[in-house]
Amino acid sequence: MSTDQGKRLQKAIDALMVSYKEHPDIEHIGDMHIPAKESIINLTEEIQVLLFPGLIRQESFDNLNLPHLIGQKTVSIFYRLKEAIELVLCWKASLEGERCQENPEFGEQVESIAYEFLEYLPTLREVLSEDVEAILRGDPASVSKREIVLAYPGLQAVSVFRIAHFLHQRGVPLIPRIMTEHIHSKTGIDIHPGVSIGRGLMIDHGTGIVIGETAIIKDQVRLYQGVTLGALSPQHSLANPDLKRHPTIENNVIVYAGATILGDVVVGEGSIIGGNVWLTHSIPPRSRVFLKDADSVQEERVKAS
Repeated sequence: MSTDQGKRLQKAIDALMVSYKEHPDIEHIGDMHIPAKESIINLTEEIQVLLFPGLIRQESFDNLNLPHLIGQKTVSIFYRLKEAIELVLCWKASLEGERCQENPEFGEQVESIAYEFLEYLPTLREVLSEDVEAILRGDPASVSKREIVLAYPGLQAVSVFRIAHFLHQRGVPLIPRIMTEHIHSKTGIDIHPGVSIGRGLMIDHGTGIVIGETAIIKDQVRLYQGVTLGALSPQHSLANPDLKRHPTIENNVIVYAGATILGDVVVGEGSIIGGNVWLTHSIPPRSRVFLKDADSVQEERVKAS
């Protein structure tokens, strides 16, 4: 390396060192302990192995080794999850000027969340089984439930969301968002961990779906690619973060590709929202909303038979 090259590289390094001092909030240098993104992603995949053994990784399970292998994985996940929760809760406390070590109940709180999560997994498998069943019923191209678990991005996104949502509900910061944004990067499906989702959700194709934090999706709902359940005004939302800003989708609703539903509106039970519709008001049960032509939206209510 020539003298000029060395000077140029040193200049670049010096500029980076200055940048680290000027923008400390977008780095992790020193003794501020938070879990690495990669460790959370690996933990998420291990949890998925417990939910779908033999279908997530190339691992051989049989009736003889299953209790032993699942036992090992469960214990490992418990300690890793407990450590990660402790780190992020202490990190959050430090941002608020507190010290988690000064709270005598802190360790019990962390351990309780980890235990509750593992105890929730059988119920989560039941819920995910209903999601798989909804896809099998709703997608004529699906061949089997195992194919859906192995190959369908919608099911993968929903399974990770349900893991993240459990932790989000218990006040665990950072980890749920890392989980959902990781699966977002893999599937193109963006679901905030704060969303409330019922049973039997079918996401078909999925690419480009965005579901905002305060959205509520009830049971047996079907969403296609490019659907947005969003908020109307970013400025208003930032000023009032506790307000419900996103839609409520009632039971047995279908929202077709490219539809955008914005604001705290209600899509009534049994309604169908056509492709590319832009909807900013509530609609009653059993409505049909679709584009009549290039310039207008038609809305009708189907009479009960």
